[in-house]
Amino acid sequence: MANNLSPKVLSKFDSKIFNKDVEVSGVSINANNIEKGQLFIALTGAKNHGLDFLDTAIKNGAAAVLSDREVKSSIPSFIHPKPRELVGEIASWLYEYPFNSLTVIGITGTNGKTTSASLVKQIWEINEIESGLVGTLGVLIGKDLLKGARTTPEADELQKIAFDLKNHEAKHLVMEVSSHAIDQFRIKGCKYKVVAFTNLSQDHLDYHKTMENYFEAKAKLFTKEYAEMAIINIDTEYGKRLLDKVEIPALSLSRTDKTADWFYEGIIQNSEGYEVIIKSQAGNSISGEFKLKGDFNLDNLLLAIAASSLAGLSDSQLSKTINKLASVSGRLEQIDLGQKFTALVDYAHTPDAVDRVLTAARSFTTGKIIAVLGCGGERDAGKRPLMGAALLTGSDVSIFTSDNPRGEKVDQILAEMTVGLVLADKGFIIKDRKEAIKFACDQAKLGDCVLVLGKGHEVGQEVNGIVIPFDDRVELANAIKQVI
Repeated sequence: MANNLSPKVLSKFDSKIFNKDVEVSGVSINANNIEKGQLFIALTGAKNHGLDFLDTAIKNGAAAVLSDREVKSSIPSFIHPKPRELVGEIASWLYEYPFNSLTVIGITGTNGKTTSASLVKQIWEINEIESGLVGTLGVLIGKDLLKGARTTPEADELQKIAFDLKNHEAKHLVMEVSSHAIDQFRIKGCKYKVVAFTNLSQDHLDYHKTMENYFEAKAKLFTKEYAEMAIINIDTEYGKRLLDKVEIPALSLSRTDKTADWFYEGIIQNSEGYEVIIKSQAGNSISGEFKLKGDFNLDNLLLAIAASSLAGLSDSQLSKTINKLASVSGRLEQIDLGQKFTALVDYAHTPDAVDRVLTAARSFTTGKIIAVLGCGGERDAGKRPLMGAALLTGSDVSIFTSDNPRGEKVDQILAEMTVGLVLADKGFIIKDRKEAIKFACDQAKLGDCVLVLGKGHEVGQEVNGIVIPFDDRVELANAIKQVI
């Protein structure tokens, strides 16, 4: 998209930090992405420092550099002890505060962010509202998909996305907000009309170390700095804690508690999904047939409806959307080639998500649940035995396999997944994920459900720094072809 950004003089942002009048027309923390006339902000990374790539930034046309240490350079340089905390604010200023021109919904929590955000985006599209989405599946500007490396982009990218949306004449944006993004100041400069909380269960403890740290990171989103109002699912203890903690106006959501601000007046399960009636204490009433299966998807729908209502849609606009809402790539995604059993792929990669998906499958399966699951390497190892236990408890045939081992040995990951478990005649360890999926389909009979969990929409498997093409949906379809 065309960049209609007017150059700005850095000293007008903060003359104490930028004590020279240097004109810039953009900002990036990635030297490779620098364009002529932009500010390069060189940050400390896990393995390198941004200044290691200063020559690349200059070659690409950087007009100035900001960092946490002194540097001798052919371009003007500036110093600040914590430049990471400034990236979003500088980018927001340079891109003319784009978030202020948008109605933005931010969704955080361990599970449900992607589906909830997708449902909001679909609701807007059905009502012909030009909008954008930022999340795990990438960045959508209107209907143009840009692949994303992170659930929540870096602060400079995020402000540029909002700027592009504004130029696209969009008025609405929904985005997933990860705990890493909050903790690493990626959302500095962002302003949300509504922030929403789905749930909290064990994940990312390799980064946050404790559940309390994880919770506190999420809670930072629910402040006046970022948001006007909040909606919080209170069906977990962490949700109840957050509702008591927040200082901005907040409304509660619950699938089971009719005293919540937003709740289900009625849920009738049918072969396609559910017939639902959603109400609020303020008098809203929204109803329709919802075709996504699983109780957790009822949670996602409730959040999406409440958030969309608070963002300005009427009850009639919302009611007409419910039966048109579709499932999200890699989230209980069905693979149907006419086989005699149900086959699903899901991104579940936390203990709670595995339990929820298996419970959902049980509700619509007459035969056996046959499930395939692995755990990612170089990530929260503490959840591995919990995920393994959830797999063994929730399925009739449990197949333990590889996921993205990254730099770890698959044998070690599988040992940690199965520690203390008695596999007996229902648990199988098959290291090769392709073979594990094939084995699952070989076991399936009429009325059974095969679930392949953990990778969802991903199209690669990372092993020792190399990403090998691998798509659970493709592999499951290939395995089905061999048994029909």
